Amino acid sequence: MKKNLFIFLIISPILAISMAAVRVYYVIYYSSYSGPETSFSVRSGEGFSSVNGRLGRKEIISNTRIFHRYAQVKGYMTKLKKGDYTIPSGSTMEEVVTILIEGKGKTILVTIPEGKNLYEIAAILESKNILKSKSEFIKIAKDSSTAGRYNLKGTRLEGYLYPDTYRFTRHSKPNDIIATFVNEFIRKTKNLDFTHPELSKHQLITLASIVEKETGRAIERPRIAGVFFNRLRTRMRIQSDPTTIYGIWESFNGNLRRKHLLEKTPYNTYKINGLPIGPISNPGIKAIEAVLKPETHKFLYFVSKNDGTHVFSKNLKDHNDAVNYWQKNARNRKGRSWRKRKKK
Repeated sequence: MKKNLFIFLIISPILAISMAAVRVYYVIYYSSYSGPETSFSVRSGEGFSSVNGRLGRKEIISNTRIFHRYAQVKGYMTKLKKGDYTIPSGSTMEEVVTILIEGKGKTILVTIPEGKNLYEIAAILESKNILKSKSEFIKIAKDSSTAGRYNLKGTRLEGYLYPDTYRFTRHSKPNDIIATFVNEFIRKTKNLDFTHPELSKHQLITLASIVEKETGRAIERPRIAGVFFNRLRTRMRIQSDPTTIYGIWESFNGNLRRKHLLEKTPYNTYKINGLPIGPISNPGIKAIEAVLKPETHKFLYFVSKNDGTHVFSKNLKDHNDAVNYWQKNARNRKGRSWRKRKKK
């Protein structure tokens, strides 16, 4: 009888503890979230208790007490990272906490087209909820100290926010986004030779940004680059509408008028000699390569055929004839769009 009592008093607690341990182990490593894939956010400054409670209420975890104890033992309570996350169906408690401490949040895919300027990029990022507000991004990108931080010439980052497809988390920090863009520019251009007898690297990127804005077809870029080099060599003004528009961008309503062409800004190439003070857009690699290897010819003028292609002329008379035919003839302007043509 005494022997049986001894066994009961000693063995029973051990069995109880063992069963409790097994249950805890099962809840952490095997019991899983049975609902559909769901979104979960860790808010800025939010403490562990709040996160734990919300996970429990959404039934992502089955036991908040065990989750609390598990995180406490593992030292995870102060390691949850702010962000938006996707919790897959079937996630165990261990997998849930791993998602939240590794900070691998849900990402948003965004494509920055070639030729967009920093204002347009900021608007795209804001529309995708990647930026909370575009104003801070614009302010940082226009700050000369930001350009200096990356050892870039110029007063702003225009020209160096490389156009490509990226993934960012919601409400990313502007400085983090900018670093991604600039580092991609550096990576994509590191093997290019920017040596030029007359122009600096910054000036070559400036010219590439103009070429990018002047044509919708890649095949024309080297020829248009050649036109601008010919103009620079003969001391003709660049006279590019996109440069004028960029100089008044923040007040521009989309309608370019003669008064704008007469307004002197550091970007208006109708009023200043040579290149503008800096890039007017963010060129892709093909536009940059076109400037580094321009087509050799004697063209000094080009006019749009309203479909993304251009007529090139060597003298002003031929150019004026082309302008009359392609720009002043309503029939030739009607219903033509380069967007409907396949880019080459």
